[in-house]
Amino acid sequence: MPENSAPQPGGEQAHSVELTDPRALRAYAHPLRMTLVGLLRRHGPFTATRAAELTGESVASCSYHLRILAKYGLVEEAPGGRGREKPWQATARYTEWPNHSEDPAVAQATDALSAAAAELYFTRFVNALAHRTGVPKEWREAEAFGDVLVYLTPDELTAVKERIDELFRPYEARQDDPALRPAGAQPVSFMKIAYLDPDIDPGTAPGTDAGTGPDADDEEE
Repeated sequence: MPENSAPQPGGEQAHSVELTDPRALRAYAHPLRMTLVGLLRRHGPFTATRAAELTGESVASCSYHLRILAKYGLVEEAPGGRGREKPWQATARYTEWPNHSEDPAVAQATDALSAAAAELYFTRFVNALAHRTGVPKEWREAEAFGDVLVYLTPDELTAVKERIDELFRPYEARQDDPALRPAGAQPVSFMKIAYLDPDIDPGTAPGTDAGTGPDADDEEE
């Protein structure tokens, strides 16, 4: 399961870092650590002092969590600086972990990490909603909010995911090169979440359940 943030401009980061060790998975399942990695991808390199300014945490706390992230290959020291004033940088643009594992320890750790990531995604989303007052009309109308219930096979769901990835591929280069961004382009977070719904009666007839939410008829996410 991938988790990503916008990479820092001009960076030469690897495409992704994959977590498969239960210890690494558990270590990353921490909101501040996930936040620090995301901030480094967008604004790094930066020091623990700058991390504290961006997160509201103490310098000591940020320094500690950055060292933990470095232990598991998610961040690394960047050139220059010493001690708490040494800069840190993300090692990759994306963090990935398995959707499935036969190893119970890995399976438990990945589920816990996925849950922690979901909580962070929606915390950010709710925070964005709380600060929407100044968002221009054209952006408010363009944003998507809603869900849809569909009946799919595993192969069909995989195909849907691949089609979504393909839709975004033409825009990926804009993350590295600001010159490719057209006038008016702004960073947009898009959450890609699909799961086997445990709340639907297996005997429910197809078509009897519709998406929920005020815009479910004309907006899907």
